[in-house]
Amino acid sequence: MANIKLVYASMGGRNEQIANYLQEYLESQGATVDKSEISQTDATDLENFDVGIVVTYTYHDGDLPDEAVDFFEDLKQLDLHGKIYGVAGSSSKKHQHFGRAVDYFDAAFQQIGAVKGAENVKINGDPETSDLDDLRMFADQLLNA
Repeated sequence: MANIKLVYASMGGRNEQIANYLQEYLESQGATVDKSEISQTDATDLENFDVGIVVTYTYHDGDLPDEAVDFFEDLKQLDLHGKIYGVAGSSSKKHQHFGRAVDYFDAAFQQIGAVKGAENVKINGDPETSDLDDLRMFADQLLNA
């Protein structure tokens, strides 16, 4: 079964909740999941896993979270050809650039040769039941990729 590295950035707890939900669901499907907070994670850790997942919030006006910048810059230096990835995160539709940090990570993974295993999931605010359905579909797509 899949060996997954799950990295998250969370300010108010929403994205940690998303990461916890994904970890629990993926493990219930037989995957091995190593979860860590983004500021405590070396991007090269992704080289040791079949699947890499980033869960991030979008800060202020479409910016990466401050604690994610070093990881993001290091990620862009890797060669992850053939590795599967997925990106999800909570943001607010009140902001002009809803979920743009998710798009930044998606583009970075593509630039370094990783294979997109699932469509990005952007959640407005706190995850609701329909969002959890989307996260399960996201996780299933990653497991099947």
